[in-house]
Amino acid sequence: MAMYVVLTNFTDKGVHDAKDTINRADKFKALAKSAGVTVKDMYWTIGGFDVVVVCEAPDDETATALSLSTAARGYVRTQTLRAFTAAEMSKVLGKMV
Repeated sequence: MAMYVVLTNFTDKGVHDAKDTINRADKFKALAKSAGVTVKDMYWTIGGFDVVVVCEAPDDETATALSLSTAARGYVRTQTLRAFTAAEMSKVLGKMV
């Protein structure tokens, strides 16, 4: 499974309903599970992003579909980053030409 880091920012709607963020997070986890994505960790943060999610998905298409499905609800905007373990990065480096 591929690892992803999803950086999220609340929209105006998300800030307006900030008190419901924990419930929305639980709904996100259920949505992710139904899409075949495993949420490993979720953190509410200060700084440039409001929430950071670490998850595993079978492929980029699945991760992208989940991010789009989440953003379509209107509470957050997302940036999804593909993350590599040291072992995976070693394989990438082995393919350098």
